[in-house]
Amino acid sequence: MNITPEIILDCRGLTKTVVTGSSKAEEKHLTILQPIDLQVKSGESLAIIGASGSGKTTLLSILAGLDLPTSGEIYLKKQPMHSFDEEQRSKVRADHVGFIFQSFLLINSLTALENVMLPAELANADDAKEQAIAMLNNVGLGDRVEHYPGQLSGGEQQRVAIARAFISKPDILFADEPTGNLDSQTGETIIELLFALNKQQGTTLVLVTHDRELAQRCDRQLTMAGGQFVQQVNLMAEVS
Repeated sequence: MNITPEIILDCRGLTKTVVTGSSKAEEKHLTILQPIDLQVKSGESLAIIGASGSGKTTLLSILAGLDLPTSGEIYLKKQPMHSFDEEQRSKVRADHVGFIFQSFLLINSLTALENVMLPAELANADDAKEQAIAMLNNVGLGDRVEHYPGQLSGGEQQRVAIARAFISKPDILFADEPTGNLDSQTGETIIELLFALNKQQGTTLVLVTHDRELAQRCDRQLTMAGGQFVQQVNLMAEVS
């Protein structure tokens, strides 16, 4: 019997508009996102691609609960993120979401081990250190646990960031250009690592990327231009 995966992310009519100008007379409304509808199934991998300024990073931030839409509805694990305050969204993120930033955003004063431990400690895990060591071993950094970010290469820092994102076993992982600051060989290593951990933990992946190789590894691609989706390609359907 085939079981249809649940919808983990459901967006309806999402828009984002910001006000620019230093005074009321100069005030202008800039539309970053046109009305967007999107559904993502549990366990799916989705790549969002598009040129700079297309709105994809803004969309990712809203999908992850890091920002609010101007209008529309977004349900993450059936939770109405659009109507939640920051404290409520933070709780949902802690329980269900991982995020990988292009610039890594590691805490420079903490070791690799301490950076990875942090989410587990915030979740009051009794075995935060053991979990962090296991994750760092899993990403091939078992010999770098006591190194600080400044002592690590870009690829090593990204692997620490991935270990930190996966330590809480998120239901859905958002990644903003996870290979953007890496050379091609290191980027390939990061791609393999992302999908290996995705398979091990069954985590849903939503990626913003310029990396065509990374995008083509995903089940589905969506292309953005002018704040809206202009193309949808279901790679799994094409293969089957």
